[in-house]
Amino acid sequence: MRHYLPGKRLGIMLLSFLIGGFILNFIMQAASFGMDAGSVLNWISQFYWLYVFGSLFFFFVLLAFAAVIPNVYAGSLLAFIACAILGIADYKKLTTTGEPLFPWDLMLVKNAQEMSKITKGMISPLVLVLAVVLIAGLIFLLRKLPKVRMRLALRAVFTVLSAAVITGFIMMVDGHSTLATSIHYQNIYWNQKVNYTQNGFLFAFTGNLKQNLMDKPDSYSKEAIAQIAKKYSEMPDGSTSAAPAESPNIMYMMDEAFFDPTRLPSLTFSEDPLKFIHQEDNNTPSGYMLSPEFGGNTANIEFEALTGLSMYFLKDGSIPYQQRIVKMSSLPSIVSILKDRGYRALAVHPFDETFYNRNKVYPVLGFDQFTTQKEMTNAERITPDGYISDMAAVKEAVRELESSDQPTFLHLVTMQNHFPFVKGSNGPNTITVNGVKPERKDELETYVQDTKLTDEALAYLAQELKSLKRPTVVVFWGDHLPALSADIYTQAGWDANPRLKHETKLMVMANFDIGKQPLGTLSPAFFGPTVFKLSGQKMPAYYKLLEKVNVELPGLSKSVLIGSSGVVTGLTAEQQDLLNDYRLVEYDMLEGENYSQDLLF
Repeated sequence: MRHYLPGKRLGIMLLSFLIGGFILNFIMQAASFGMDAGSVLNWISQFYWLYVFGSLFFFFVLLAFAAVIPNVYAGSLLAFIACAILGIADYKKLTTTGEPLFPWDLMLVKNAQEMSKITKGMISPLVLVLAVVLIAGLIFLLRKLPKVRMRLALRAVFTVLSAAVITGFIMMVDGHSTLATSIHYQNIYWNQKVNYTQNGFLFAFTGNLKQNLMDKPDSYSKEAIAQIAKKYSEMPDGSTSAAPAESPNIMYMMDEAFFDPTRLPSLTFSEDPLKFIHQEDNNTPSGYMLSPEFGGNTANIEFEALTGLSMYFLKDGSIPYQQRIVKMSSLPSIVSILKDRGYRALAVHPFDETFYNRNKVYPVLGFDQFTTQKEMTNAERITPDGYISDMAAVKEAVRELESSDQPTFLHLVTMQNHFPFVKGSNGPNTITVNGVKPERKDELETYVQDTKLTDEALAYLAQELKSLKRPTVVVFWGDHLPALSADIYTQAGWDANPRLKHETKLMVMANFDIGKQPLGTLSPAFFGPTVFKLSGQKMPAYYKLLEKVNVELPGLSKSVLIGSSGVVTGLTAEQQDLLNDYRLVEYDMLEGENYSQDLLF
């Protein structure tokens, strides 16, 4: 039997929603402070109007759900749980990758099944049990409570009022209105960690809803892009190698969460997990890749490597695949450059094709074919619960290269080394690691075992290259450091060294002579011109621009700048002018009119 809400209890309901709004806002902000209640109270004392306005927003969210769903208790409880889950997701992302939750992260909800596997181990069994008990208790409570609803007229009034207030709040934050400024809201998009801790989760999250990747540079125009095109098209190619007799295959191998664990100080290993890589270091161009990310956001490293565009110029927290490229019809890349030269272009990723919208982004970049775990000929896993192995992924890539009569660009993105690092996930650990805390020993030894398997897959690839008839060059790198427990990096003393926390292994292999010149530390945006130089290929004006930046600032990221002789603390006038050219072209390609497509490629 349904009961209508008595008029005398309406005030109690509204008061409970108001209190609920303040509690909910407190929980959301606590997530941005590592669940430290003291830090939240200190924030409230400084930004009390932000807290009040945010709490009122949540009050109207609770009211809206109570009015729309024909059960006052169920509607408000559903809204409270949904918002709390956002807060928990923000907390878990912060503790794992060091970044808060962004609106575009919610696009991964469609991959819930795959995400459950990726995030396995991030939440303790006790927390899961408590969550199940809590949800079961809430369901039981809802079944026992009377089904109370508002009368239709009151529901209509509250729905319209709530919708108007929620919409007005979003417009206030997005439009940087006088009211927003008067309550000390400032969209600190260039530093999202500060954005979330200063403005609160709600204001920061809302402010990111319509965030562009870049602001328009004052000097942007078609004429400016034409001048840049003329300047760099007149520069020499600067190739370091003679071109092979026929167009070479080019293979990118971006290895998930791969770095050299033997770089961690104070650790000793029962054997070298990277025997092949360390053996080849001095026999082929090798060095380190300076990742723009730590612990996650693989798509951003891939974005740099394929397009030559740099995350350095984009607003903090950006994910171009999800925010911009998925909406475009085309974007110049190494894929499109090589396709114009008669190449076949394919991508291989032994996982779900919709992650980071790859199934939609890859055609925009120019790929002809996308092989995922569903299409792989040999999708072997070392254990039933593990990811498809790097060896299986490499064998798939080799099969594709062997079967093609035309030059091929193949982009392989692996999954074997993805979090979580649960003992036995890729078979028994065969390497003992000493010097690590006992509670981290299994985790670290599991990761080291994973890198050993990658090293073996890379050794297999090097051997197979020798049997390929067509000249072939492979660029191998790890996308970012793994999301190991934070105290492992703290013990290593890396918390204050952003360079070490962003350097992963980089190596170029080929079945023809590409020399042995060390690569140093290189941003992925410069892989295109680097491999063109090594294989003697003609570079478009865009790649000449990238190569010029590479010479001056081979490591270009927000975490650290690296020049030819080490870390750069200040830019010269020439370097700043060079970055201004780069910034203009990047804006043109991502947010502008894309004059570059005709002028620089």
